[in-house]
Amino acid sequence: MDLQALFHWAYVIAMAIGALYFISLGTNPRGVPKYEYLIATFIPIWSGLAYMAMALGQGKIEITGQITHYARYIDWIVTTPLLLLSLSLTAMYFIAKDWILIASLMGTQAIVVVSGLIADLSTTDEARFLWYTCGVVAFLVILWGIWVPLRAKTRGQGVELSRLYDRLLSYFTVLWISYPITWLIGPSGLGWVNQTIETLLFCVLPFFSKVGFSYLDLNGLRRINRIKNSVNTASHDAAY
Repeated sequence: MDLQALFHWAYVIAMAIGALYFISLGTNPRGVPKYEYLIATFIPIWSGLAYMAMALGQGKIEITGQITHYARYIDWIVTTPLLLLSLSLTAMYFIAKDWILIASLMGTQAIVVVSGLIADLSTTDEARFLWYTCGVVAFLVILWGIWVPLRAKTRGQGVELSRLYDRLLSYFTVLWISYPITWLIGPSGLGWVNQTIETLLFCVLPFFSKVGFSYLDLNGLRRINRIKNSVNTASHDAAY
């Protein structure tokens, strides 16, 4: 077994553990809506299946001597919009959901992923970097969306929720910025790192951006509900 297959299998196992963990959390939701656990569980299941295809030598194609792992994009076209959905649901946890904003973020992320796939499948450097640039521009729109209008939604819902969102936002941003950087320095871009290093990076980054993010998100919401219930209980006891 080569290193790339080993990395992919390790990722599959990590995703399975993550999915089982979120399922176990969902058995005792502690006031967090069940759909939050469903989204968190589905993400590593879908991602793990896509990476299992790569571990088995599937989900890739050679274009002008360059290997394109299109299974990654099959993963990302589903899981990355769902991660934005999770972030948005947290931002609007105590208020009515702005589905126009949510749909705009998720739709723009689909443009990011598709642009990356077309860039990877392009046969000339000009076309490749043109599509890459389109994806980066769409990604910058997403960063604006989650840092400005979405972040504004959290204000007025309590300091605990605002702090949780800000922590998630910083974590989310650092990891997601690393994706286009990894693509750029890898074989698909400038070729500064080889396929094995790129594979390792595209296993480590998704683990933390998927399982790591959902872990922080769900446990943060559970903590907020616990604090809220403690305050309500204290207020009720004080009334008597």
